[in-house]
Amino acid sequence: MSVIPLVFTSGWASGINAYAVVLLLGLFGATGVSDEVPAALQRTDVLIVAGVLFLCEAIADKIPYVDSVWDIAHTVIRPVAGAVVAALLAGESGSLPELAGGAIGGSTALMSHLVKAGTRMAVNTSPEPFSNVGMSIAEDLGVAGVITFAIFNPVAAAVIAAVLLVLGIVTVLFLASRIRRFLSRRAQRREEKRPAGTGGHWPPV
Repeated sequence: MSVIPLVFTSGWASGINAYAVVLLLGLFGATGVSDEVPAALQRTDVLIVAGVLFLCEAIADKIPYVDSVWDIAHTVIRPVAGAVVAALLAGESGSLPELAGGAIGGSTALMSHLVKAGTRMAVNTSPEPFSNVGMSIAEDLGVAGVITFAIFNPVAAAVIAAVLLVLGIVTVLFLASRIRRFLSRRAQRREEKRPAGTGGHWPPV
């Protein structure tokens, strides 16, 4: 039970930026800041890969429309990463705590990922790029701050993560009309790019 707050927080953060979570936890473990981080996350190859992918996400996440494409590609990756990290934090391989931790981390990561993806769709209805950059920086700082706080005070960090998740869901519901507008524009662009004669109508004889 004592590890559940950290599992929940890591799941929430993984849904926003899974690579940052792996990188931060691995560094905290490798430098001796925390004894809660499993050895698998402290491996040098894991830290290098996580660092490279974090840099890729840091760039893609700040470009309008590219960020939404990146989110779509990570619809599976982030929840899986959240589940794996949570399972590693929860306990021994094949144990009930590990399975429970994976379920909590994966489902929480999926929810926070959907919140992030939906919010970005709404932001992309605005023509200027500054809101994307601002959102990305806020998300990166939020993940870094909450994960760091969770190492020292996991219960309080879990409460903050839960509040942010609820606020995110409410925000997405409030921005539902903008999200529909983004999806409509995306479908329209696809139709415009589709070659003549492939729209489902028979070509003239």
